[in-house]
Order: sequence, then structure tokens, then C-alpha cells
Amino acid sequence: MSQEQQPRRQQPNQGVDPIKYGDVFNVSGELADQPVAPQDAAMMQSAEASIFGQPRTGGPGEAMQAAAAWNERAGLVGRSDISDAAAIQGVAVTETGVPGGRVVTESVAGQVVRQFVEAGPIRQVQGAVVTKVMFGEALEAVAQTVGDKPVDRGDAAAIHVVVQMATGVDTVLPGGITASAQSAAAYNEATLRDEDKIKLAHVLMGAREKLPRDRAVMGDDVGRVAKAEMTPGLKASVHPGGVTASVAAAARLNEGNAR
Repeated sequence: MSQEQQPRRQQPNQGVDPIKYGDVFNVSGELADQPVAPQDAAMMQSAEASIFGQPRTGGPGEAMQAAAAWNERAGLVGRSDISDAAAIQGVAVTETGVPGGRVVTESVAGQVVRQFVEAGPIRQVQGAVVTKVMFGEALEAVAQTVGDKPVDRGDAAAIHVVVQMATGVDTVLPGGITASAQSAAAYNEATLRDEDKIKLAHVLMGAREKLPRDRAVMGDDVGRVAKAEMTPGLKASVHPGGVTASVAAAARLNEGNAR
């Protein structure tokens, strides 16, 4: 092939900014400022295919592909380009089994760009059909999904409400899940390094065994948990995959199983 026939990167449009991750997803830090590159999109679509059998229509892979294609047409990235975020920290699609389905999490450079619950076959336990997800199971799903997140006051407040609804007891039981979460949040506020902080997994693993009583999650429960997690002065929004998200997922699964 002659030099004239070889493909070349289009000259960048002067004064045109690339589509960045922060324009497409609710992400922060360095990732938000990085242009979406074609190989980033290819990696995400490949990861989606490994979980779903093919890239998801309307999913992050498709959104990244559209953004990367625009950046390439504008001459701002090349077809073989990959962002530093994707090259160094990678993209991932993971699934966590929960009663009645799975939680699917898609992330770029460790930041969640999409998370949803997908219903699956109802479990069989000793010949009986399990049709309802309990609060204890929802808390254990948090430990599996975002277990490495340090406990903060919003988490502790949400956990407190969950335990209240599960047990019907308003008081904080010494040595219980709520007490552990509150102690962890107080400890973490006085601890500088994240690696030294107490994580959600430390508090919520084995939640079903720690609850003296439990009940199934209902749709009306979600608002109470969300309000607690976003108590003024604690958080501006609920954490992806956190306590409120897990309770909401359980409520949706229970509603679907009831049909």
C-alpha cells in the first residue's frame, strides 16, 4: 500500500472538545476528564458479552462506542487508542448472586457506570419455593457487592432503619449490627487512611444469623432506608450498590416473584 493509500487519523477539529467520561456517566476525579477511546468501548463490549452473551443494547458499552466514534470522527482519538483509565485500571462487568437473581455491576477504572438487578430462576430450598428476599439477605448482598467500602454515618443510619424494620425493635441492641455499624462509622471518621477503616463487609457478613428476627422486604421500605442514608449532612445521594440499592433490588425481586 502506498503512503497515499494508508489510513490516517483525521486532523482534529480546532476548538472542539472530546466527549469525556464525565459527559456520559456519573463519575468523578481523573476519569471524568478523560476522553472515551475506541478500545475502551471494545473492552466494555467484550466484558458485557462475557456475562450476557453479547453486548447489551442501551448499556455502557454501546454508550462508550457512540462517544468514542464521535471522538474518532472529530480526529480527537485514533481507532487503536485506549484511555489511561482503561489501560491501567481496566473495565469490568461483574455479577453477584442474590436470592431470585443477580446484581450486575459495570465499571470503568473502579467507578460504577451502571448497576442493576436481573431476575432469575427462583431458588429451591428443601423442596420449597423461596419467593421472598429477606432484609438479612439484602444486607449480605451489600457485603458482597460493595463490601470494601468504608462504613460512614449514612451507611450506619440506613442499616439502623433496616434492622428496625426487620426485627420490629427500635432500640439499638448491644453487639448487634446497628451498634457495630455506628461504632465503625465513628472509628472511620477519626481514621485518615481508607485501608485502615472498617468496611461494610466487616459489619454485614453473616447478617442473617445476626438478626434475632427478619422479614421480607416490601416496596414501601425503600423510601425509609433511602431517607436514612441521605439524612441531611450525611450524603447527597445513596451509594451505588449500597444499603438502599440492595433493599430496592430486593423489593423489586419480591414484587416480581409475587406475580
